[in-house]
Amino acid sequence: MIITIDGPSGVGKSTVSKSVARKLGFTYLDTGAMYRAVALRVKRDSIDINDDKGLESLLNHTEIGFGRKENGDLVIMLNNEDVTDKIRTPEVSRLSSDVATKRAVRIKLVHLQQEMGKIGNMVAEGRDMGTYVFPDAAFKFYLDASLDERARRRREQLSQSGDDADVESVKNEIIKRDAQDMERSESPLHPAINAVIIDTTNLSSDEVTDRIIKEVQG
Repeated sequence: MIITIDGPSGVGKSTVSKSVARKLGFTYLDTGAMYRAVALRVKRDSIDINDDKGLESLLNHTEIGFGRKENGDLVIMLNNEDVTDKIRTPEVSRLSSDVATKRAVRIKLVHLQQEMGKIGNMVAEGRDMGTYVFPDAAFKFYLDASLDERARRRREQLSQSGDDADVESVKNEIIKRDAQDMERSESPLHPAINAVIIDTTNLSSDEVTDRIIKEVQG
């Protein structure tokens, strides 16, 4: 069984997806982290993402995987290096949005994601899981929330990482990211036709998790 959880930034996808996977005993697939890992590699190698040949060469020498710490926390591996914390900077986040528009990147990562999905019993979180990567998933969910609430959550997340961005700048960043995600030619962000849409604005992560699990378990 594959469960997909899609939606824009700041709606609580990661927290909910991890919780759903943990409670069901499923594998959690953080596809956003995969794009961030590629963005980190692009940044380190100073690759022009509009240079198709250079980008393809980099991708051919890039391995992305997942591991777990003793406490169960997910670890993101880039060429056998733990980059879990390094991919969470605002700079890498912005670059990952640009990287995700590139066809070569999406082809490589979608193939990798689909291969991972073959193990089954997985909660796949991202922006195109239910629409493009796993169109035959057993259950599909799309989370959304008001712009103000998403900006508040994102600012809180950044503050915990030591970045004291103001709410307005965070809100503008989200608006820009939304436009890029929804208007890109490669796998644009939108709910799958048969997805259950959940507005998380006034819901806690536990409430969203419980709703999803209730839907899955019938």
